[in-house]
Amino acid sequence: MDNQRLFLFVALSFVLLLLWQAWMEDYGPAPQLAPPAATADATPATTGADLPAAPAEPVQHDDAVPEEITLQAAQQVVVETDVLRVVIDTSGGDLRQADLLAYPVGTKPGAEPFRLLNGSLPNLFVVQSGLRTPDGEEPTHHVVYSAEQAHYRLAESADSVQVPLHWRSAEGIEVTKLYTFHRGSYKVDLEHRVTNKSGADWRGRQYRQLQRTQVAETGQSTFIYTYMGGVLYSPEEKYEKIKFEHMVEEDLDRTITDGWAAMIQHYFLGAIIPDAGEASRYYTKTLSGARYVIGLISPQRVIPAGETAGFANRLFLGPKLQDAMAQVAPGLQLTVDYGVLTILARPLFIGLDWIYGLIGNWGWAIIILTILIKLVFYKLSETSYRSMANMRKLAPRLQSLKERYGDDRQKLNQAMMELYKKEKINPLGGCLPILVQIPVFIALYWVLLESVELRQASFMLWLNDLSSADPYYVLPLLMGATMLIQQKLNPAPLDPIQAKVMMALPVVFTVFFAFFPSGLVLYWVANNTLSIAQQWVITKRVEAGGK
Repeated sequence: MDNQRLFLFVALSFVLLLLWQAWMEDYGPAPQLAPPAATADATPATTGADLPAAPAEPVQHDDAVPEEITLQAAQQVVVETDVLRVVIDTSGGDLRQADLLAYPVGTKPGAEPFRLLNGSLPNLFVVQSGLRTPDGEEPTHHVVYSAEQAHYRLAESADSVQVPLHWRSAEGIEVTKLYTFHRGSYKVDLEHRVTNKSGADWRGRQYRQLQRTQVAETGQSTFIYTYMGGVLYSPEEKYEKIKFEHMVEEDLDRTITDGWAAMIQHYFLGAIIPDAGEASRYYTKTLSGARYVIGLISPQRVIPAGETAGFANRLFLGPKLQDAMAQVAPGLQLTVDYGVLTILARPLFIGLDWIYGLIGNWGWAIIILTILIKLVFYKLSETSYRSMANMRKLAPRLQSLKERYGDDRQKLNQAMMELYKKEKINPLGGCLPILVQIPVFIALYWVLLESVELRQASFMLWLNDLSSADPYYVLPLLMGATMLIQQKLNPAPLDPIQAKVMMALPVVFTVFFAFFPSGLVLYWVANNTLSIAQQWVITKRVEAGGK
């Protein structure tokens, strides 16, 4: 195998990987679910199936829930902070809507903020919580709370704002569902505070769950696949994906201490983090209408008559900002999924973020990081390019051998090996340096794809969103041109079929990269340009008789 074949193999493998991911996302086997019973603008029907199991102790009443219960819209409570606009419905006290004020859906002025939580189909995504008890009424997410006011706004002088919702049972159990929102933060504290005025001990568990549908993300290239679905974290197993099809096949039932559960999508997530030290039972459910639930239920607690106790939790509703997530819960930053190359991708992101902090432009940060990577691998690249230059010097003699031996492959290969030995050239000399660099390049690809910081990040001129494709295809055309220049510097393949394939490769890549985020294409253009400069200098030096 020569260097040309190695380049061809790597390039085609990379493209085939992207195509396979896109095909699996669009046409792969999907779970067999009943179609939604509601129209696109209606709220979905729910039944008692959306509740976690009641406490294991014998119950004194039938805990079945009526057959048809909908996400009824009672009073809506609007909460505004400097980063969030949230709508809480007193029906269940659910979080039915969450707009991320710093993340508009488009780059045009006045664009609406991105809506992470949404209480209606088809893009349903809500946070539900409640209490389950074997004794008396249950304040699940099907009961109606009362609100003290309809609108809350974070005061300029305040660091947080609290939103209490109240419910009382006929037996004298008073429950306050308390949300606390913080300035500059996507963390939300959730507490169920129970005051027992019933005259007897109260027993119960708290559950919290995320319910959503699976929908295609808008504005994403067909050739880019990112994961949407459930994830959970445990100190033992670390980060695990719970795909929607896995929820269909089998309900999750696992007890985890100091873990968390989330529903994630490209750039954003909603996560539930229980109180430290709580051994929660994690579960999943699949509901009618292609809806999926992931949640957790706490151990049972006993609250004596006349006492008050609370169940504490944290939520994270926002963008995948790694530093912010790491401060909320261990491992939450892993939702920025770099895959098996995390060990390389994480330092690359730290470097990219540090450079951006100095210059304030993500496009130039990508270019500078590419330069630094090329400097790190300069000697390895030099070895590879010197090997290519030497092979290029031998090209006329190799062509002469091909003409002499014709189709006799055995004699041709033997003559070529003798020539390599005589000239002290290793035809594989350029392979290892390239192979060593490939994991770094792929890791950087995932950094640029997964980083929410590059979403709608402006570079210069017409490039006002590095996470979307170049609208005028300038960068893809430049990338194709740089590939053609690199081919001119490389030794020409002896096989005419292989030569034709290599000539077609820049055209194929240009078409593919026309749909890639411009930040990724910018990296490839910068990397190819630097490679051309280095290779040209080394080639001229070797052709002039240097080493």
